Amino acid sequence: MPVDWSEEQNDAIVADYFAMLGQDLTGQAYNKARHNRLLQAAIGRPRGSIEYKHQNISAVLKGLGETWILGYKPAFNFQASLVDAVVRWLDRHPEWLVPSALRPQSALQEEPMLWIGPPPTHSNAPPPDETEQMAAMARKYDVAQRDAQNRALGRAGEERILAHERARLLAAGRTELANRIRWVSHVDGDGGGYDVRSFDLDGSDRLIEVKTTNGWERTPFHITRNELAASDRHRNDWLLMRLWNFTREPRVFELRPPLEAHVSLMASVYRASFLP
Repeated sequence: MPVDWSEEQNDAIVADYFAMLGQDLTGQAYNKARHNRLLQAAIGRPRGSIEYKHQNISAVLKGLGETWILGYKPAFNFQASLVDAVVRWLDRHPEWLVPSALRPQSALQEEPMLWIGPPPTHSNAPPPDETEQMAAMARKYDVAQRDAQNRALGRAGEERILAHERARLLAAGRTELANRIRWVSHVDGDGGGYDVRSFDLDGSDRLIEVKTTNGWERTPFHITRNELAASDRHRNDWLLMRLWNFTREPRVFELRPPLEAHVSLMASVYRASFLP
């Protein structure tokens, strides 16, 4: 009967995985077979077991809304102790969650338009057991809240959408509209319920709320009551641009009001006031 991995073994393979992932994201060469051999000697596990555990770590990172090594296809049905080990590593290395540490930002004018695809639907959902495992992990570790609190990630995502909108308008010959794009959340604060004021080609408003994650397209996100109110108040002009896979190759899909037609909205924070 297989013996469960110890905390020390999990910590060792997680650290090794992140070493490879860091090299992968920054374009450095690395040898997976050599990493495997060194781990075999360090933790006393066979090659195949280490290989599969690397795939498990990819699955954990997918559930936590982070990027993973594409050469290690996510494999599910992993032990909870492995999730704890990945979370421990991330807690010890907060710099990992800063986008500029792994994806240097170019000048806004040099960024091309983004690839915009369809939003997730029931028809393109992963298998139910995988979906449930990902959802349970995201709830336990509140992936949406972590992304919402990651100011560097949010700012970088908004900058990328600004660049996209500018490139889109310039490509259509609407230079005067491109020059009027406003970074509302940065200049005026968050009170408007959207981050960017851009324009359609006919000059009508595009009021864009940006939600950014390093994870896959189904990573949950937080939306505030104020943002929901803005989506209703400006129903014809407001849209949510979900920017995902940000560290590796940013992609986007758009959601238009009513948001309830696309996502399940659950109250996660309540305002408490004292009884009279």
